[in-house]
Amino acid sequence: MIESLVETITPRPAPKAVSIVVPAFNEAAHIVSELEALAATMRSTDWEWEILVVDDGSTDGTAEAAASAGVRVLRREQNRGYGASLKAGVRATIHPWILITDADGTYPTEAIPALLDATASADMVVGARTGSSVRIPLIRRPAKTFLRMLASYLANRSLPDINSGLRIMHRELIEKYFHLLPDGFSFTTTITLAAACNAHPVQYQPIDYRARLGSSKIRPRHAFDFTLLVFRVIVFFNPLRVFIPLGAILATAGAAKFIFDLTRDNLSESAVLGLLGAMIIWAVGLLADQNARAAMQR
Repeated sequence: MIESLVETITPRPAPKAVSIVVPAFNEAAHIVSELEALAATMRSTDWEWEILVVDDGSTDGTAEAAASAGVRVLRREQNRGYGASLKAGVRATIHPWILITDADGTYPTEAIPALLDATASADMVVGARTGSSVRIPLIRRPAKTFLRMLASYLANRSLPDINSGLRIMHRELIEKYFHLLPDGFSFTTTITLAAACNAHPVQYQPIDYRARLGSSKIRPRHAFDFTLLVFRVIVFFNPLRVFIPLGAILATAGAAKFIFDLTRDNLSESAVLGLLGAMIIWAVGLLADQNARAAMQR
């Protein structure tokens, strides 16, 4: 059955209950097999569960194919993006845990029981693509490694996988940061950084990652978008991790130029600007840190 998008507030059911949200855009060719695999996996657990497919304006009959598999389907008339689909799915479900996965065959459904078991001690359990068989295209690996290392440094915590699309999250965690979650592919990166910067218990379970079925929706320009997002989220939650190093670079350059100027019995504008710039950046960083702390206490 295909339903219209509605926002409702319903009481929270039993703790071991999970809503599986599957965003889909033009995945009609293989979505039925993925949904059947999901259902078979969930029947092997002792969890209460439901599957909700959010069709993001597909033009190939994805919604009809998903509905034929006997799951709930929300159909969006226009393509709004991966994050927008996930947020719509969260609003339309009721269980205390939200599990997300893709419809393109990349994430192994057999890894889900281990993620469910790990929820006993975590607000979010991420299927980290660090298993023995990971099929990430070579052209994407350098950018993904750079983003992971950058995010780990800025968050001051090891992040094995910052944007895995297979994870289970407590509804309260999502609702806490709902206003920050974007409509695009960076939904998962944002919730990962928000949880890491605010000391939420997060566990990582190694999983395999398969070659996708159909064509990828990721484009080269998304690498820049992800990098900018990492800085934006860290500046929002932990700005000193950005402003202190930037100020230190300017201060070091200014101090070096100042010492060089002393040997020439001169004081250049560049040395003064470097030192003043460092102090201004540090001051802005302290103000941003105070604002971040005040915002988190509201």
